[in-house]
Amino acid sequence: MFEGLSEKLERSFKILKGQRYITEINVAETLKEVRKALLDADVSFKIAKDFTTKVKEKALGQKILTSVSPGQLMVKVMHDELSELMGGESEEIQIKGNPAIILIAGLQGSGKTTFSAKLAFYLKKKKGKQPLLVACDVYRPAAVNQLKVLGEQIEVEVYSDESSKDPVSIARSAIQYAKDKGRNVVIIDTAGRLAIDELMMNEISNIKKAVQPQEILFVVDSMTGQDAVNTAKAFNDKLDYDGVVLTKLDGDTRGGAALTIKSVVDKPIKFVGIGEKMDALDVFYPKRMADRILGMGDIVSLVERAQEQYDEEEAKTLKRKLAKNEFNFNDFLKQIQQIKKMGNIKDLAGMIPGMGKALKDTEIDDDAFKGIEAIICSMTPAERENPKLLNGSRRKRIANGSGNDIVEVNRLIKQFEETSKMMRMMSTGGNRKMMQMMQQMRPGR
Repeated sequence: MFEGLSEKLERSFKILKGQRYITEINVAETLKEVRKALLDADVSFKIAKDFTTKVKEKALGQKILTSVSPGQLMVKVMHDELSELMGGESEEIQIKGNPAIILIAGLQGSGKTTFSAKLAFYLKKKKGKQPLLVACDVYRPAAVNQLKVLGEQIEVEVYSDESSKDPVSIARSAIQYAKDKGRNVVIIDTAGRLAIDELMMNEISNIKKAVQPQEILFVVDSMTGQDAVNTAKAFNDKLDYDGVVLTKLDGDTRGGAALTIKSVVDKPIKFVGIGEKMDALDVFYPKRMADRILGMGDIVSLVERAQEQYDEEEAKTLKRKLAKNEFNFNDFLKQIQQIKKMGNIKDLAGMIPGMGKALKDTEIDDDAFKGIEAIICSMTPAERENPKLLNGSRRKRIANGSGNDIVEVNRLIKQFEETSKMMRMMSTGGNRKMMQMMQQMRPGR
């Protein structure tokens, strides 16, 4: 995400490379390129101009420390202003009342139904709630069925009444049903249209009046750029919603909607959709997003995703095995499966500082581990348990069984040996040894 913007901003900072001081002239040159980058990212001219004016005022007003270059200072000022432009601090979804009622609005095709299911999954898994999904789209063919299919995937009940064409009545009945069944969150998926119209606005307003939701979320496709911002404003004028959800952010290389929606409607971005899977939903953190735009990665989010898959008992068992040099291919396979659960591999790599740029033109398939898993699964239980058994003839058999070349099998075994050695050093307090080993590997030694 934001590839185009990140590249252009990086180029603009190069103007300050080698400069000893920040001056009116070199700041003006840099910010001219920054403004162009923002306009190319589908940010409106007014917002781009206001943004660069603020950056200029702050940059010229700062004292440069001897240890900080003008370029580094400009990146810091840009980071702070980008974060502020996107909202400054993250804002949690409000879940009050019993049941808490959340109303989902947006145009057709924006991803409302999928987001409704993702939100139910998020509240169930991370907040310990018992949600009920409500199908109030009575117009789009198969809308109710789509929600039911998604509900089955995440094991959340879906309330619908296909005999009724009145979404207000369906919503009211669903709330009573939730109370009777002990569901503490009701998520109402409403109908969208291809464009904003009076009928649509009146209908969503009537549902709002009837159910008095604690939270109204407006879902918008981030890839539509300024159109998304204009639509968000029109909906907010009518609904006065509480927050914005940007879907398909993983496919948005420009970022105009994410950058400007907060300043136009004065409502926070609360969630971002970053993939098709039901767990591909992130709380929006403006500061972390500014990090990613400026190529700094997002280590905090990466650690949080890792912690979600962390199993304390398994970790203790693994540590014991590493200490005894008993780490085997069954353990290796478990580690791979945990990484896969964390999400899209290229997205994860992009959270590591510098990796996003390095992988810019690299295609990383979500099935990147498929070949490795095939090789491990072609081993016998005894071979997985005891890798020392893997002699030449066994490796040849594994290569044939997994549909790989023997070179790939040998490479995996070597990677496994290096990984287990490094993990063993870390688990036995060998960080100092590891640092010494890495220093020895430096060029010129």
